[in-house]
Amino acid sequence: MKLLRKNLSELQKLKLNSYGKDFLLTWEKTSDELRAVLLLAECFSELHRLRRSFRVFDTGLAISIFRDNSTRTRFSFASAANALGLGLADLDEEKSQIAHGETVRETANMISFMAEAIGIRDDMYLGEGNAYMREVAAAVQEGFEQGVLHQRPSIVNLQCDIDHPTQTLADLLHLKKHFGSLDRLRGKKLAMSWAYSPSYGKPLSVPQGVIGLLSRFGMKLVLAHPEGYSLIPDVVETARRQSREHGGSFEITDNMEAAFRDADVVYPKSWAPYEVMLKRTPLLKNGDRAGLKQLEKQCLANNAKFKNWECAERKLRLTKGGQALYLHCLPADISGVSCARGEVSKGVFERYRLATYREASFKPFIIAAMIFLARIPEPIARFKKLLGHG
Repeated sequence: MKLLRKNLSELQKLKLNSYGKDFLLTWEKTSDELRAVLLLAECFSELHRLRRSFRVFDTGLAISIFRDNSTRTRFSFASAANALGLGLADLDEEKSQIAHGETVRETANMISFMAEAIGIRDDMYLGEGNAYMREVAAAVQEGFEQGVLHQRPSIVNLQCDIDHPTQTLADLLHLKKHFGSLDRLRGKKLAMSWAYSPSYGKPLSVPQGVIGLLSRFGMKLVLAHPEGYSLIPDVVETARRQSREHGGSFEITDNMEAAFRDADVVYPKSWAPYEVMLKRTPLLKNGDRAGLKQLEKQCLANNAKFKNWECAERKLRLTKGGQALYLHCLPADISGVSCARGEVSKGVFERYRLATYREASFKPFIIAAMIFLARIPEPIARFKKLLGHG
C-alpha cells in the first residue's frame, strides 16, 4: 500500500480540470492533468495486482469505434471499461446505418444515450482522424445541451492521424518505472528514430505522440529519419517549443547512428513520409486501388534504399553503456521473424521482448485513468473511498 499512499499524496497536490472533458491530444492537457493520469494508472495497476476492485460505475456503456485494425488498444479499452464497471459496445460501421448514409451527428447521439465514454481509433487518413473525433465530440455536446442526452460522454483518442495518447502515456509510465521517477527523465537522451519496414503506410501518430509528450519532461530528444520522411510540421514545431519551455532539447538528424550515440532510450519505429500520407488520403477515400498500388510501389522502392535503418546490436553498442532501453508500440517488424528485414534485429528484440510487453501492459490502466478523471466529478475523493479512506 506504500505506492498507493504516496500517489494519493501526490494527486492531492495537483490542480485537475478533466471532468466532462475529452482526451484528444496530450499537448492540450496541462502537466498536472498528465501527471494525474500516470499516478492513477500506476495505482490501478497496483490495485489489480493486489486483486482489489476499482469499479466505480454501476451502469453505463463504453463505446469503441475502431476504424483500423488493433490488438493491444482494442483489448486495453475493453479491459479498462470492464474494470471500471462499464459495459462495452463496439460500433461496427458496416453493420450500422452508417453504411446507409447516416451522418456522424446522428450516429454519435444514437449510440450515446447511456454512454460514459467513446473511444475512437481513426489513424488511416491524414487530416481526417482527429477531425472526426472532434466532430463526434461536437455532436454529443449538442445532444447534451439540447436535452437529448442526459449526460455528455467523453471522447478518448485511441489513436488518430496526429497523436496516440494512450500509447505514449503508457510509454511514459514505463520510463518512469525504469528510471525511478519523472524527474529523473530530465537530461536523458531519447532517440525517436525511423526504421526500415517492408510496408509503407504506417501512421505518423506514434513518433509525433512521442515527441509531443516527452518534450514536456526536460529530455534531450533526437528525431532521426532519412531525408523525405518528415512528420507533420506543426507537431514538430510544438515539440521544439515545448522542449525549450521545459528545459530540454530537440534536434533532427538524418543519421540513425548519430541519434543512437549516448542515448539512454531508443524508439526505432517505421512511419510513412508526411507527403506520402497527404497523397494517400484522397486515394483511400476515393477507393482508387490503382492509384494506391502505384503509390505503394513507389514508396516501397524508396523504403528499400534505407534497409540499414535497423535497430541492430552494432547500433545499440553506440548507446549509453551499450544498454539503452528499447521501446516499441508493437507489433515490431522483426528481421528474420515477422519479415526478412525490418525495424529491429531478432537478437535485439528478443532481449527486450518482455520489457516491451510490460510497456504495453500499462495501456489498460492509462485508459481507465483517463475515463475515471473525465467521468468522476471529485476524482480524488472517490479514489480515497476506493482505498477505504472514508
